This record gives sequence, C-alpha cells and structure tokens, in this order.
Amino acid sequence: MLIAAARANEQSRLRRLFNDPLAAGLVEAAGSASDLNGVKNLAGDHFVLRTRYFDDQLLESAQPQVVIMAAGLDTRAFRLQWPPGTTLFELDLPELIEFKEDALHDLRAEPACDRVTVPCDLREDWPTALIRAGFDPKRPTAWLLEGLFMFLPPDAGERILYWVSALSAKGSTLALEHVNRAFRDLPQMKAVHRRFDRLDARWQSDVEDPVGWLAGYGWQAEVTHQVDLAARHDRAVPAITDPLKVGDARIWLAAAVRTG
Repeated sequence: MLIAAARANEQSRLRRLFNDPLAAGLVEAAGSASDLNGVKNLAGDHFVLRTRYFDDQLLESAQPQVVIMAAGLDTRAFRLQWPPGTTLFELDLPELIEFKEDALHDLRAEPACDRVTVPCDLREDWPTALIRAGFDPKRPTAWLLEGLFMFLPPDAGERILYWVSALSAKGSTLALEHVNRAFRDLPQMKAVHRRFDRLDARWQSDVEDPVGWLAGYGWQAEVTHQVDLAARHDRAVPAITDPLKVGDARIWLAAAVRTG
C-alpha cells in the first residue's frame, strides 16, 4: 500500500517519472494506510525513484520471462511497454493475489504482456509453484526483488537468492533492493521500525557488500546510488538517502547479470 500510494501521488506531477493509472484505484480498494503516513513522508521520494530505477532495469534487460517476487500491488504488467512475447510471473501470498485480482477486475485493467499469477509463500516451495505455472529455467529471466530482503531473516534471504540463481539461465538479470546495518540503525528509522513491528513486518537483515554478496551466487552486479539516480531524473535527493544527512547508511539498488 505504501508503494502504491507513492506511485499514485506521483501521477499529480507534470513531469512524473512514470505513468500508473491503476495505483490510486488499488490504494482505494485496499483502504486507509494512514497509520503509515510517517513512513510515506520519510521515504516517499525514494519509492518513486526506486520505481523508475526498477522499471528501467526490467525494460532494458528485455528478457522473455520476468519474475516479480512478493509482487504486492505492483502494476508493471499493465503499465510498462513490454516486448512482444513477454511472460510476467507475479508471486505473492494467495490471499493478497485474490484481493488484487478482484481489484484489477473492478478497474477493468488489461495487462500489456502475458501475465501469470503464482499464489505461494516464499518461505515454502515457491520454485515448484513457479515452474508448474509455466516458468522455464532454461530461458533467460529478469528477476525483481523489490523491498523484500530486509524483511526476511538472513537464512531465508540466502535461500531465496540460492533458488533464484539456480533457476537462472546464463544472461538472466536480477534487480534488487537491500540496506546496510547503518541504515537499519538510523535514528530517523526508529519510528518506522516501531510501526512495522506493529504490523509484524520488522526488518531482520542487511548486507554490507551487495556486489560481493551477489558475486558469490554467480552474478555480476552494479550498485546505483540515489544521488546519481536523482540527478539523472532532475529530482532532489531523498533526505533518507542523502549522504550529507545519513552518512554511511545505504539503501542499495543493485542490478546484476548471471555470469555463472
């Protein structure tokens, strides 16, 4: 809901970084997220830049298969201009997918690619569910893991990255977000953590060297700093990612290519 609300707010800008005509309708269907307004005010600009970053990474990779892990209220299957023949898989919990399908039906949304929903729990045997849904591990894939890893215990995150790597043909791409420990420990984040704790969504992991971490699984990665991302799109650097305000704290935005 937080990310969809940030996407909806972006639509009021004259020079918006992306178009998302479905975001507002999904937020309305989901109900109020007022108890998370503090999080939105702190990180909303980051969510917008992050959305554009991952949009660009997925389209530039131009893979025949796209997998969005923990898709939530993601609308990329509907709002991006996918190459002909693209199949996009959305993985998330069954009850969330059921809600989203009902909301999209009410909004008369039509996907711009072959969209396949995969109801599953990422703590369980999601690879089997994905393959049964039509995923082919022999074909190159573009993976997106946005806003996921920090919410997982370290062993669960490693297990997901292991299986993503095992299912990826050479030349596949991966885009992800993670944070370092300094970011988790920021004073500005204390109120955020309290709110997430009340939702049973506490942050549980971090990584200090995302490039080295991904290399260990056969990926060649590059990190883009939000300062550079903001400059690229002529936007102010979000305060929560500005080194002048947060020092060594980092939200990592990384893109990688499968080399092994």
